[in-house]
Amino acid sequence: MKTLGAVLAGGRSTRFGSDKAVAMLAGRSLLDHALAALRPHADAVVVAGRAFDGQPPIADWSAPGMGPLGGIAGALRYAADAGFDQLLCIPVDCVRLPNGLRALLEPAPAYLESQPVIGLWPVSLCAELELLLTGEENHSVRHFGSRADARAVSSDFVPPNVNSAADLARLAEL
Repeated sequence: MKTLGAVLAGGRSTRFGSDKAVAMLAGRSLLDHALAALRPHADAVVVAGRAFDGQPPIADWSAPGMGPLGGIAGALRYAADAGFDQLLCIPVDCVRLPNGLRALLEPAPAYLESQPVIGLWPVSLCAELELLLTGEENHSVRHFGSRADARAVSSDFVPPNVNSAADLARLAEL
């Protein structure tokens, strides 16, 4: 299965107070850390929700502000158009991932129970996700996962989640 990895970086970072993607950890941006963490698990890696370093811009679908599902929908569209079979996505603040993440989540669809934004989604779910986003239903990843009969996978590894400057400072201490 050809897998596209996508770092979801289109959020407003309201709880963090500034653009989380460019926040620094150990001399590198959180976005750089997330890309490095995702690369071993995917055949190619992109950034969804913002233009990045000469890569094709992958906009959230159908518009910015749709939350993580908007980034997933935009990345699924891109993955389908580029000939990928599935999408492995992570949030921009996920600087570490469990070893063997892709194998842990296969077969798709599946997501990490502890952080559902980390998920593996077949591109065939793109239309289903777009239908959900155009409706009035709950726009959470867990709800989409339920509609898609995705498995919530548990792991001993709990990925870091940076929602505040204090979270970033704690992560830097590790």
